[in-house]
Amino acid sequence: MEPWSAFPTGDGSFTFYSSAFQSTFHSVSGAWQEAEQKFVAPSGLLEAPSPLHVLDICYGLGYNSAALLDTLWRERPESKVDLIALELELEVPQSAHQLGGLKHWPLAESVLGRLASNCEVKTDRLHAQLMIGDARKTILGVPRQWADGIFLDPFSPECCPMLWSVEFLALVAQCLKPTGTIVTYAASAAVRTALKLAGLVVGPTPPVGRRTPGTIANWQGGLPPLSRQESEHLQTTAAVPFRDPTLESDVETLHRRRIDEQRLSTLEPSSHWRKRWAIGTGTASDKS
Repeated sequence: MEPWSAFPTGDGSFTFYSSAFQSTFHSVSGAWQEAEQKFVAPSGLLEAPSPLHVLDICYGLGYNSAALLDTLWRERPESKVDLIALELELEVPQSAHQLGGLKHWPLAESVLGRLASNCEVKTDRLHAQLMIGDARKTILGVPRQWADGIFLDPFSPECCPMLWSVEFLALVAQCLKPTGTIVTYAASAAVRTALKLAGLVVGPTPPVGRRTPGTIANWQGGLPPLSRQESEHLQTTAAVPFRDPTLESDVETLHRRRIDEQRLSTLEPSSHWRKRWAIGTGTASDKS
């Protein structure tokens, strides 16, 4: 049995369901919509000068990169892009292309299909590399201060804390240009705290396909401000981040280490914050 399988979403696209993480790769409300509106639109890359340098962490089915390239080349056909994509399993982007997952972005479909086959592709307007393996290791091959934009799209912190730790996000931040931007669907207090500990400024992005917003981060600020509710969340035990000092810890170790730190924390219990803001148990914020 494959470790993942095709799963339909609300906008006519499909995503994959991972049996290992017991989660879909995208929001079931619409995988194409999520790529375009949660990642590409708020990134600012469509207005950035060419050549663009883009880091796509957890490339997966390739939707975020495909949405960027197709939209960019429709609006600015001469734009040049350098793309580095990090992905754990090569079979995921290969299968997505074979099943027609990129057909929504025809200007990018063929070239990213070649990327999935060869792990590198060069054209007159794209140089793309697909680096396969644990992102905690492969990110070391990304030049420092290289990226104009970073798509940060691992499975949720609950499922995949390895790629949301203070130490990993510090490495991610090192890849970002002084004028660059990180975008992610995640809005948990732990993730935002880890980004802030890396020295970044954080702000919200509009909700797409789910009730919670995403997160945008940069060095310079000038971002939309966090709401009072979001700011208060960063002062609770939910904001205790995952720590992975060796960049080799497994899921169980990372969760246990965080729980131990939360027990010793003097921050307000997140249950008090939930009660104050009338947030019921079982919500996305409850798990943050």
